[in-house]
Amino acid sequence: CGTRAVGALLLLGASVSTAPARLEARPWMAADAQEPPRAPCCFTNAAYSGTCEVTPAQDETCAQILDYLNNPMSQGKSYCGGTNIRGGWQSVACPAPE
Repeated sequence: CGTRAVGALLLLGASVSTAPARLEARPWMAADAQEPPRAPCCFTNAAYSGTCEVTPAQDETCAQILDYLNNPMSQGKSYCGGTNIRGGWQSVACPAPE
């Protein structure tokens, strides 16, 4: 019984030591690193000069960014050049690239 247990552990150890090499070949891992750029979100505010264009992070949406800009208690992000204008922001279509 003891010899079988040792043999099983050796076999298990051999399979575990090769697992990282197999993980590197997973196709979805490479796809995550090459994700296409996200479309920008654009916002306007009467107190802000021009249109604010923000490219959302992987876990953000335009609606979340707009909520942040309109929340008087929000702080810590540097949207729109780090503006501290809170409230009155509206989502608009982004201008066509020139």
